[in-house]
Amino acid sequence: MDAWGFATRTPATAPDDRGRGPETAEPDHARHTTAGTRPAKPTAAGRRSADRAEDDPQRTARTARAALTRILEPGDETAGRWLRERGPVALWHTLSDDTADPPAGATPAKIAGLRLRAGRARPTADLDAITALGGRFLCPGDDEWPGQLDDLGDARPVGLWVRGTGNLRLWALRSVAVVGARACTEYGAHLATTLGAGLADRGWTVVSGAAYGVDGAAHRGALAADGATVAVMASGVDYAYPRGHTELIDRIAEQGLVVAELPPGDHPTRSRFIQRNRVIAALTRGTVVVEAELRSGSLVTARRALALGRFTMGMPGPVTSGLSAGVHQLLRGEAAVVTDADEVIELVGSIGDLAPEREGSTRIRDLLDPVASRVLEALPARGSTDTAHLAQEAGTPRDVTRSKLFELLSLGFVQRCGERWELARRAETTDGSRRGGP
Repeated sequence: MDAWGFATRTPATAPDDRGRGPETAEPDHARHTTAGTRPAKPTAAGRRSADRAEDDPQRTARTARAALTRILEPGDETAGRWLRERGPVALWHTLSDDTADPPAGATPAKIAGLRLRAGRARPTADLDAITALGGRFLCPGDDEWPGQLDDLGDARPVGLWVRGTGNLRLWALRSVAVVGARACTEYGAHLATTLGAGLADRGWTVVSGAAYGVDGAAHRGALAADGATVAVMASGVDYAYPRGHTELIDRIAEQGLVVAELPPGDHPTRSRFIQRNRVIAALTRGTVVVEAELRSGSLVTARRALALGRFTMGMPGPVTSGLSAGVHQLLRGEAAVVTDADEVIELVGSIGDLAPEREGSTRIRDLLDPVASRVLEALPARGSTDTAHLAQEAGTPRDVTRSKLFELLSLGFVQRCGERWELARRAETTDGSRRGGP
């Protein structure tokens, strides 16, 4: 079981870094000793970075992972398999040295492209840049590394660049993703803001992608509640995208956390937005989709959450709204309907975190016994009638009818007009009923 009660499903293709076979030359984590040898002819960039770190195996492995974040695309499972099999240092050297043997099964075109990228890798400069931002670079196995990301198998991030002072692992233990349409309606923005504030107010971390629309509204709601929020970027942590959210992203970095797989200064692409969604889904205990069209990146996040065994939820909207069509389609499957933070926490929280029961307001009429209710229903909506007629209509003995009429009189439901009875104009009535209605 993992830290939050999910069954740990470490994929067969992604064993723990500590469980490597004897054929592996390098460990997969910065903490462990590196036993690999340097390539005969590394590039100048690779040589400079390796020379600075060769005296410290931990730093060497960390530097290698930092370099690989600039070389490999997020979510590349083939490269992830190479990383698992070879370790970060050996893979970095392989991709930095044109004379090194390529990984098994690698196509010439793919290796050529990655080696071109390796020539621009400046991991030490990137590590210095994140330090200057007051941030850090996390590697799998670090104390702050969220272990649930390991559920991604070979698609697990090589590392994470982080801005902010919060502890990502601890924050992720009680976190919910709130995602949705960029061009959301006022209704969607209101729901996302309210949900973000409600979750934050109850001690839950709100995770989203800092995009326009639902994402931004959820972040703002959490910030307004003075709560924790995490923005997972499809760019470097210092590259604000969208540009219109520069101030918001800076606020998140101050009060929450800004997280990215890409090194400082790197820019977003369409595929990186899609791959970013897998991190949001894996990092959190559940994903809530507020508004989404039938073709929406938010649905990618939700479906990835389902595949990972996370809770998936949707907030319904008008059935005539195209922006809610994707959510409604999701709700027809395995997703659960939620309407507020309490209902979300009931699903993703611990035993006993139950949402309050929803009941309509209690009316005095609800407290009447069945016979009194029957007598009241027998009264005409307009005009008056006598006790004998009411007894006949209600199907109760005349003396019982008379007794109930006096009870109703004391409660203000009826009034007496001589020997006849009629509804009191100020009393509650039965909407839409044949008798006793307005």
